[in-house]
Amino acid sequence: MRSIQRIVSTFATGILVAGGLAFTTTQQAQAASITYRQSEACAAVPAGYARCMAIVRDRFRTSLAGAVTPDAASPTGLGAGDIEDAYALPSSTAGSGQTIAIVDAYDDPNAEADLAVYRAYYGLSACTTANGCFKKVSQTGSTTSLPSGNRSWGEEISLDLDMVSAACPNCKILLVEATSSSFANLGTAVNEAATLGANAISNSYGSSSDAADSTYGTYYNHPGIAVTASSGDSGYGASYPASSHYVTAVGGTTLSTSSTTRGWTETAWSSAGSGCSTYNTALTGQASFSTGCSLRAEADVSAVADPNTGVSVYDSYRILSAGWSTFGGTSASSPIIAAVYGLAGNAASIDNNYPYTHSTYLNDVTSGSNGSCTTSQWCTARSGWDGPTGLGTPNGVSAF
Repeated sequence: MRSIQRIVSTFATGILVAGGLAFTTTQQAQAASITYRQSEACAAVPAGYARCMAIVRDRFRTSLAGAVTPDAASPTGLGAGDIEDAYALPSSTAGSGQTIAIVDAYDDPNAEADLAVYRAYYGLSACTTANGCFKKVSQTGSTTSLPSGNRSWGEEISLDLDMVSAACPNCKILLVEATSSSFANLGTAVNEAATLGANAISNSYGSSSDAADSTYGTYYNHPGIAVTASSGDSGYGASYPASSHYVTAVGGTTLSTSSTTRGWTETAWSSAGSGCSTYNTALTGQASFSTGCSLRAEADVSAVADPNTGVSVYDSYRILSAGWSTFGGTSASSPIIAAVYGLAGNAASIDNNYPYTHSTYLNDVTSGSNGSCTTSQWCTARSGWDGPTGLGTPNGVSAF
């Protein structure tokens, strides 16, 4: 796992350091510094495989004596109520009867138990196998013959389940675990999710480059089901399945509280994926927005993805800092948008062009960038469509 360490020096007030002055044990504990370590949950993969897009921001305490201990006892990121408020979602009143499927690779044996901790902390109703809200299956639909466990993809699973819960706590959740992260297996899992009655399917993974719908498109072509995919966490460059003609490509933002009427402000996240497919046809709705791409452009819509303003997630399966961590990446935004489709309840009668004909119901993100591109809107936020944030973020559910 590649890791980027970011250190924020935060010292307790009221402690004076002078020559020869010794600290008491209590003072040493009070003067502990806070360290944040940011890492990608999943490593790079070869062609034909996908990597999860989760980014983890762990919190550590370092005492003056040099002892470093994980600080995972309580949430430090955005909670369920923040997601509901930031995007004006009818989370407490809508979503009943809708099923949101999460497709990931490998098994997280603690998925249901960890989901229970998250939902209980934020006062959400229980979502369990016993009450019919939660179901975990393999790519063939088995509830007993599951894939082998994988702690990296387990982080992704925890993020996905918690974000669906945050945005649509009344939705049922179907977790479909692929045998491996190959597109053949992940695609089979997507098909299984569709067969089992999902109204929306989130795919928080992608390849390192563009790919053709003629190769993998049948896995994602499910009319009447909203299929979302993460646009990527590496800036400009098309990623599959976000570049597919058949999905809603979900970009990423930096979300912060503000004194505006909305109470929140958003800019394009500096690592949000964007790009022009060299294989797949453009959405018909994109013709009115001057994307600059001759074929399919990504992203379409977006939600919070910056780990520095990220979301709280509970995961006990992790080796490092098991418990509460802050997560980001477009792995966070994809399940949020899938859950918003669930809240809207329109997937059976619309397609992924719908946000383009209802863009006035989105928060247009007009500042920030993920780099520099020869065509400005591919990398830089502006009024209307742009690559990192698409048409914008949810402002209620009318765009879905």
